[in-house]
Amino acid sequence: MNAVFATGSKQPSWQTIAMFALGFWLSGSLIVDFVLMPSLYGAGMMSQAGFATAGYSIFWIFNRIELLCAALVLVSLLALRGTSNLYSHVRRWAIFLSALLLAIAIIYTYIMTPQMTALAVQLNLLEPVNEIPAGMIPMQGGYWLLEVIKLVASGTVLGWCYRDSRRLA
Repeated sequence: MNAVFATGSKQPSWQTIAMFALGFWLSGSLIVDFVLMPSLYGAGMMSQAGFATAGYSIFWIFNRIELLCAALVLVSLLALRGTSNLYSHVRRWAIFLSALLLAIAIIYTYIMTPQMTALAVQLNLLEPVNEIPAGMIPMQGGYWLLEVIKLVASGTVLGWCYRDSRRLA
C-alpha cells in the first residue's frame, strides 16, 4: 500500500488520464454498439413488451459513464493546454473535438435516450408489440450518425494524445 501512495512516486499525467478515459469510453461504446445491442436485437428484444424499459436502463447507466469520460477528457486537455508538445492548431482541434464529444454525450443523455424511450414505451399492455414505432427510425439514424462522429473524434484525439506522449518519452 505504501508503494502506491509514496510521496516520491510519480503521479499520473493529464495526458495519461485523457488517454485512459478515451480508451475506456471508446471500448465501451464499441461493446455496446456492436456486441450488446445486436445480441439483444437478435434475441428478439424488440418484440418484447419491456424492451423500452430494458434499453433505457442500459443506456441510462452508459450515458452517465459517457458524460464522466467526456468531461474528464475535456478537463485533461484543457489542463494540458500550456504544457503539451502538440502543435497549437492540433491542440485547438483536440479541445474542440473533446468539447464536441461532451456535447454528443449530453445529447445522448438528455435528449435522445429519453425521447427514444418515450417513443418505444408500450402504454397498452394488452396489445402486442408488432413493429418499431415510425418515429424511432429517424432517431436511430441520428444516433448512428452521432456515434460515427463520436468514434472518429475520440479516435483522432486518442491518436494525437498517444503521439504526443511518445514524443515526451
